[in-house]
Amino acid sequence: MAYFLKKSKLKGGTYIQIYESFYNPDKKGTSHKSYKSIGYVEKLIADGMEDPIAYYSNVVKEMNEAAKLAKEEEKSRQISSPPERYLGFFLLKSVYDSLNVSNYLDLMQSIREFRFNISKLIEALVYSRVVEPCSKRKSLNDVFPRLYGEYSFSYDQLLDGIEYIGQEYEKIIEIFNHQINRKYPINTATTYFDCTNFYFEIDREDSLRRKGPSKENRHDPVVGMGLLLDANQIPIGMKLYPGNESEHPVIRKVIDELKQRNDIAGRTIQVADKGLNSAENIVHALKNGDGYIFSKSVKKLPEIEKTWVLLENGYRDVLGDDKKLLYKIKECDDEFPYTYTNEHGKKVTVRLKEKRIATYNPKLAAKKKYEITKLIEKAKSLKASQAKRSEYGECGKYVTFTSIDKKGEITNKKIKVTINEAAIEKDFALAGYNLIVTSEVEMSPRLIHETYHNLWRIEESFKVMKSYLDARPVYLQKSNSIKGHFLICYLSILLLRLLQFKILKNEYCTEKLIDFIRSFRVVEIEHNKYINLSPASDFIEDLARSLKLPLTNYFLTVSEIKKVLAHKF
Repeated sequence: MAYFLKKSKLKGGTYIQIYESFYNPDKKGTSHKSYKSIGYVEKLIADGMEDPIAYYSNVVKEMNEAAKLAKEEEKSRQISSPPERYLGFFLLKSVYDSLNVSNYLDLMQSIREFRFNISKLIEALVYSRVVEPCSKRKSLNDVFPRLYGEYSFSYDQLLDGIEYIGQEYEKIIEIFNHQINRKYPINTATTYFDCTNFYFEIDREDSLRRKGPSKENRHDPVVGMGLLLDANQIPIGMKLYPGNESEHPVIRKVIDELKQRNDIAGRTIQVADKGLNSAENIVHALKNGDGYIFSKSVKKLPEIEKTWVLLENGYRDVLGDDKKLLYKIKECDDEFPYTYTNEHGKKVTVRLKEKRIATYNPKLAAKKKYEITKLIEKAKSLKASQAKRSEYGECGKYVTFTSIDKKGEITNKKIKVTINEAAIEKDFALAGYNLIVTSEVEMSPRLIHETYHNLWRIEESFKVMKSYLDARPVYLQKSNSIKGHFLICYLSILLLRLLQFKILKNEYCTEKLIDFIRSFRVVEIEHNKYINLSPASDFIEDLARSLKLPLTNYFLTVSEIKKVLAHKF
């Protein structure tokens, strides 16, 4: 089976279709049939597509690559020995079942003529994403059959389902939030927000995958994701947006939509890092009756404010349990000017009363100074080798490029490179210092510092998505299908966080939970008898004891396995 782009010259112009080539046993040769009609090239160009033939030629190329990969996977699956069955996902299944979202999802899909259950598909996709992240086709062929239970779908059903849940991803998150709030009340007194993006190795942009600043410093099109956590670090909102859009408005959209969808009227303290600290976000939060705790770049402060941060006066030592210095901290309350653009496009400056918390962390200072030293060494070696300007990268901030002639006068020809000692001295002086700004003038400095530093939970969630869950590469093309994929990643994180914080009371880290879910597997050795392949560990023993389940048994019967899968939290 292969695909090709057919171009037909008709009265209305050039009409393009994707055709499928396949072996026809009746003809004992190759036949062709239309797989998908696209339309007239002229009409597509008029609608804004720059080069439809090049675009769809690339789509056909990717379809052929996917078909080839699927064929190889199917061949490998057929010749491999019968695999073991995953059982560790019962922890996620127990959380999922306890939320009772299936009824709402069934009602939502009732107007669609699906011959499969969306809730069951979401379950299978979430469990497979955690136990063995891979392409959707490989998940269908290799992972679904190894999940102990019945998770049977056709490939077309899987693709239709993931496109549908992507189209409705915000409603599905709303359903989960509604049910979570009934069982584990959502605490929005403090909300944590951050953004990341995921790159796609494609040549052409589309409406969702657009070129913009990449977190991995790539130049490929990216999709942006904003993630919102409640005060207990439980995910309560996700927003996907084109990669060329600014992150700044996303926090406003997500929090406004969250409050509207979930009827949240109380005051929220928004916590975010310096990348989302803008006058618009601060003013918007205050207008909505909310507060904020944002970090602020010390390097970009006005000189008078920077001088206050660097002055040793006013700093107090914060010690750990071992009486060793953790960090130094000081505060000030004052009115500070913020300039923003109002709804009429005019620049407006307001003075807002806020508390500012400056901290100095000696460990952070040592780390930053080490990084600065490495960049300086690199800059000096590049200068010595007369490297091109484009080769300097990040260390270019520690050199100055000047055009000079033989007499040393500035021209537009030869480039002279000198080490920028002033920039180096400034960065060394600022190493280890941080600044937090907040509307919460009555909150203690230490509590503000601790609240802000809980942002690492969002960073950890993004890390889990990108590493453990392999959120990319994404083997999907349609925008809604891509959104569906990221919804599955979001729901995987959500179930893991509920398990970790609400059920197991944060006694185990995320890595231990994922490792158990992946390693707890069984193999059938005879009718009604399985053996447990999971390695012994303190974690499994503790879990078996607390849940009163036979997780440490070497031999397991079908009834014991069913008991594990039927466990309810």
